[in-house]
Amino acid sequence: MNSQITNASTISASSAIQQAAQVRLMIFDVDGILTDGSLHFGADGEMMKTFNVLDGQGIKLLQNAGIATAIISARQSAIVSKRASDLGITHVMQGIHNKKSAFLTLTKELQIPHQECGFIGDDVIDLPILLRVGFAASVPNGHEEVRQRVAYITKAHGGKGAAREICDFILQAQNKYQAAIAPFLDVSNDDC
Repeated sequence: MNSQITNASTISASSAIQQAAQVRLMIFDVDGILTDGSLHFGADGEMMKTFNVLDGQGIKLLQNAGIATAIISARQSAIVSKRASDLGITHVMQGIHNKKSAFLTLTKELQIPHQECGFIGDDVIDLPILLRVGFAASVPNGHEEVRQRVAYITKAHGGKGAAREICDFILQAQNKYQAAIAPFLDVSNDDC
């Protein structure tokens, strides 16, 4: 297995790799995962969020490798809808405070067993999903109750490349990473 796959938390690294190898659907929380968790408000009350382009590319790589992606977030935001649309994430559930119910609805709709799902979250509201998925992940600044119960804790913080790290980890665990980046390494068709 790739030596880059090393950061497991409460279970062994090999168990985290085995779990990630089964992922057919990767679900992302937003605040604290796809963003750094900060909320910025303009003078007129409009909310602003900052997203990381590396995370976005990682999500696209997962999708191109045949892994479905989704967002389940407690907060409702037009900014998240726009970002999800830009990334081609069609399964977006926002304003969800009962994340368990949203997760069960999503997996039933997609007909994907829980053990073939992954989720990355950072706070106790995420535990109902984290405790049901086959591959659970969090970030180093996630709540202690969450960090104690996941298979993988990223080195990167939320909004700072954590989602990309998870995407790369899954692709590596499934032996799809090299194929995913191969199109970017091909210099054989230069027309110059």
